[in-house]
Amino acid sequence: MSAPPSAIDAPDVVDSKLTPPTDDELDEFRLCCRYGDLDDVNAFLARFPDAACAADDAGNTPAHMAAANGHADVLSSLLAARADPAAANAAGATPMHWAALNAQLGTVEALFKAGGARLIDVKDGLGRSPLGVAEQSGWDEGARWMVERMDLSAGTAEEGDAAEDGADEKVDGHDIEVEIEDAEGGIARMAIGPDGKATTASESTAAPA
Repeated sequence: MSAPPSAIDAPDVVDSKLTPPTDDELDEFRLCCRYGDLDDVNAFLARFPDAACAADDAGNTPAHMAAANGHADVLSSLLAARADPAAANAAGATPMHWAALNAQLGTVEALFKAGGARLIDVKDGLGRSPLGVAEQSGWDEGARWMVERMDLSAGTAEEGDAAEDGADEKVDGHDIEVEIEDAEGGIARMAIGPDGKATTASESTAAPA
């Protein structure tokens, strides 16, 4: 009969795959993402790479926290660990919505690099895209940046022969005009000139009080 294993035979390290992080540890991890503690974030991801996608009870992911607070380095680590740049919380807002709300161009750029132009036009629960949020909050720099990079091909394909019917879009060195409607019925008009620069103007189509 063999002797029972002694304490020295027990493993010194517990496999993180067998013991996932606790809720408290995940809460702390999301706080690290919120406050930009890059070293702590990387150390936690090394142990628990799946934590990059761990949402709280409201659906907010670590990427939401980093994007909203302008921590592009933390966001890059999360995206490298396969965080979803298009993850939506319970209100339908993505990390780019939060970045746009807080005028964080660095994290908008990181998200765009990871997820492409489709992220600019994702609607939240109120029907607002990140571009619409930027315009509504008065972040003109971010709105121009997004308009210059957004994918216009889907819209032009749906319009078909709209150019022959007096549509806003123009080619051959002229302006391309884009309209964005916010949740309150306001219309933001953006014109992209032949030099790639965008100008904005707004008008309200909401019903009078």
